Amino acid sequence: MATKNLLNIDAIEKIKQLANSIDFALMATKLDKLPLHSIPMSTKKVDSKGNIWFLSGKDSTHNSNINKDPKVQLFYSKTMAMEFLTVYGKAEIIEDQIIIDDLYQRSDDNWFDGKTDPNISAIKITPEDAHYWDTKDNMFVSLFKMGVGAVTGEKKDLSEQGDLKV
Repeated sequence: MATKNLLNIDAIEKIKQLANSIDFALMATKLDKLPLHSIPMSTKKVDSKGNIWFLSGKDSTHNSNINKDPKVQLFYSKTMAMEFLTVYGKAEIIEDQIIIDDLYQRSDDNWFDGKTDPNISAIKITPEDAHYWDTKDNMFVSLFKMGVGAVTGEKKDLSEQGDLKV
């Protein structure tokens, strides 16, 4: 496995690529006490600064946890594509209607009564530390290389991983 650490714009682009490709992250709050509180969250946007955005209910347990301690950890996993991302950062609850309007999608009607639901909020995660694991090629090429490696006994460099510094 090759190591390829990325900085600044390259790191933001890698976070965008993986977060958008995987979509759902497991968001862990209450990091100072076990067990962690974890909930699946759909990524709404990764902005130009690398901040990751979600929509959430104001009355949710994770919003309450963020209000007490803004430290969060996001875990992204798309095993079929061998794409993985973990992001540690600070969360901020935002109630700006313009931001909510920008993030809101029709599928969010499953959780909220429209964009103006009084219980809706946005969560902005500002990454402080991130790490990724990703295949260098698509899944089929990687599987082919694994097969060749099994037959020939040669170890193939199938993936890369690295730190992401925004």
